[in-house]
Amino acid sequence: MEERFAAALALHRAGRLDEAERLYAEIVAAQPRHANALAMIGTLHADRGRPDEAVRWIDRALEIDPAQAFAWLNRGNALHGLGRPAEALASYDRSLALAPQDAQAWSHRSVALGELRQQEESLASAERATVLAPQSPDAWNHRAMALAALGRTDEAIAAYDRAVALHPGHAPAHANRASALLSRLRFPEALASIDRALALAPRFAAAHLTRGSILKELARYTESLASYEDAARLAPGLPYLDGTRLFLKMQLCDWTGIDALYRQVEAGIERGRPACHPFALLSMPASAALQRRCAEIFVAHRHPATGAPAPARHSHDRIRIGYFSADFHDHATAYLAAELFELHDRARFEIHAFSFGIASQGAVRQRLVAGFDHFHEVAAMPDAEVAALARRLEIDIAVDLKGFTQDARPGIFAHRAAPVQASFLGYPGTMGAPYIDYVIADPVVLPPAHEAHYSENVIRLPHCYQPNDRRRSRGETVSRGEAGLPATGFVFCCFNNTFKLTPEALTLWARLLAKVEGSVLWLLKGEPIAMENLRREAAARGVDPERLVFAPRRDLAAHLSRLRHADVVLDTFRYGAHTTASDALWVGVPVVTCRGETFASRVAASLLEAVGLPELVTDTPEAYEALALELATKPAALAAVREKLTRRDAQPLFDTPRYARDLEAAYSAMIPRQVP
Repeated sequence: MEERFAAALALHRAGRLDEAERLYAEIVAAQPRHANALAMIGTLHADRGRPDEAVRWIDRALEIDPAQAFAWLNRGNALHGLGRPAEALASYDRSLALAPQDAQAWSHRSVALGELRQQEESLASAERATVLAPQSPDAWNHRAMALAALGRTDEAIAAYDRAVALHPGHAPAHANRASALLSRLRFPEALASIDRALALAPRFAAAHLTRGSILKELARYTESLASYEDAARLAPGLPYLDGTRLFLKMQLCDWTGIDALYRQVEAGIERGRPACHPFALLSMPASAALQRRCAEIFVAHRHPATGAPAPARHSHDRIRIGYFSADFHDHATAYLAAELFELHDRARFEIHAFSFGIASQGAVRQRLVAGFDHFHEVAAMPDAEVAALARRLEIDIAVDLKGFTQDARPGIFAHRAAPVQASFLGYPGTMGAPYIDYVIADPVVLPPAHEAHYSENVIRLPHCYQPNDRRRSRGETVSRGEAGLPATGFVFCCFNNTFKLTPEALTLWARLLAKVEGSVLWLLKGEPIAMENLRREAAARGVDPERLVFAPRRDLAAHLSRLRHADVVLDTFRYGAHTTASDALWVGVPVVTCRGETFASRVAASLLEAVGLPELVTDTPEAYEALALELATKPAALAAVREKLTRRDAQPLFDTPRYARDLEAAYSAMIPRQVP
């Protein structure tokens, strides 16, 4: 019988699975308690992509002989394939108890620990594997994965290099290396690495997804979308794929098929799947309840709580506030908040910046550095180390200015940087994270009736949640021609990013253009493909594409100078104007908005309330259209609104000292209640 088993095993190793299966079956028929044959039938099922059958057969083998280390290892692999990492880990541990020098078990144990977000243990396990088997490409690949998860990206790339040097045909290592290079903004190298992975494994769906993301960063948008479509054909349920595809189409104003794709996103989230990044969902027709569910899924999948206890509340003469951001440079957040940082009451507060973005040396950066008591450069530090630094500095309140926007690092807060942690300014929605204690809002963007859609405790400022900088320029006078506008005609303006534009909004705006002779729609210049799509969509709505005027991106002073030539700013609906609306009001241009049911759709309403223009806030698209038309066709109505805006500096929106005191009162209210 053992000779027959050896023959079956040889066939199995040679990849002759049908012959091996027949011989294993004959052995079990003759000897039903042949544990090795039962275990290998299970392994064969795993090799054929049937992990549930694999577990069933291996369990039969282990009931007979629980001392089979290889069976416990293969059981762990099958459970991992079923998405059950905790059970897989237990099986790997049983295998290692029997065979502690098995590098393969240590290596696979590392992967299970990584999926359970036990990253330090994952790395230790992978390191053990590479010590036991220094020539194993799998072990080096898994070690690199653990390093990448800990934010030690350069070390991860070196480990991936070791893996592919040992086995140039290791497609997963090439793909993982590409992801690491992408995170380091080394896009050409990342593309070469992912192309190598796909040359080795053309049906590697996750690699197609990564390739799409790399091509997007290289501004090769048509190819990017094609790669996403390839991934969708190969693996329709791939995490975040549907949302990523839809968001790119929205950025490109490619609206074909977006309703059906959104229904897939919505259904995925409702089923508890990671179907969309939370930031991308803000621009989709999602309810606040769905936004919360999406955020909770994302946090559980990508940035779960680490279990680190909140630091004990400190007793300081001054409350120590830590602002965490990647945007302490020429960025909308910096433009809004620079004066706030300067105006904090230093008798009561000590202000720290934790910067994990680019270290530019421009005037904005210099002003920001001078505006903080302490400025910490932490871009090169892993999340856990940044949190540990904040704890050593005894930060009382850690303020996340990023949320889930580009370059955000929620993992810092997952490690509990401070006794109290708050989401503020950068992200217009809930983070769905158990470690974010507060969201700073106002009565308009987050009324009491909406609190059920937020995982955080809500703390409201009395006026708008958004700060403003009184020191910023209102710009120099430029001509319409210098601004790129025709010499005459009413100027409807929307400088929101293209992903905020929707077919419904453009249809409404087209009706306004049709009713206001000689008017133009002034938009922010985007990618060439997006502008071409918008021109085509305008023509389909009966509008001469020449009436769409695209403004190139300019520095803040030049932007504010030209913006004064807008007659009315038209807000978008799902994800409205935020900084762009403040800019318009700052230079005296009215904004028409339609208040929605989510934070992101209510910001302009909050700004208008705080600047004394609640009459520009509507609640239906019909009322929005009627108001915009009235302002465009009745000069007296527009003049009255503009006259009110001449007194904007006395309104709460632009009273930054008052804003600073209101925010400090909110911070003081957070301190007595330490949230575990």
